[in-house]
Amino acid sequence: MAQEIFLKDNTLITSKTDLKGMITYGNSDFVQFSGFKEDEFLGKPHNLVRHQDMPRIAFKLLWENIQNNKEFFAFVKNSSKDKKIYWVFANVTPSYDDNNKIIGYYSVRRRPSKDGVAFVSDLYAKLCKAESQGGMKASLKLLQDTLQEAQTTYDKLVINLQELGKTQGYH
Repeated sequence: MAQEIFLKDNTLITSKTDLKGMITYGNSDFVQFSGFKEDEFLGKPHNLVRHQDMPRIAFKLLWENIQNNKEFFAFVKNSSKDKKIYWVFANVTPSYDDNNKIIGYYSVRRRPSKDGVAFVSDLYAKLCKAESQGGMKASLKLLQDTLQEAQTTYDKLVINLQELGKTQGYH
């Protein structure tokens, strides 16, 4: 089993990408947790740190939101260069030029709530299984059914999971 590393309360993993998801900036926390040096990640796809346990549907939702000028929140399981895992609560927003045209994306990740990680770990495993059996459509249907059963939206669910667990951060 992979070793897990944990963010601190004051950790803010920050990165920027171009329109195609290629990394154009990563702060010192990005370097620390990813394990990659700047010359190893600049110009590379941001999925460099994606863990295999992440369902593809999460990134489909991400791209749909940010390409439509909306911010996106998610619990994300990442993998460092040396294969350690670390969970984050991510906020991704479009970056704009002076003419209000999207020129890239900005992501800030902080320590996730323990409750949120526990909930999404189970959900992501189910979504990955659905994807392996029925593709992205099956995963999307499972997610929609889960949200409908909980009588909530995706955005409300992840924000509530993060807020509810703030006093018991993931460490």
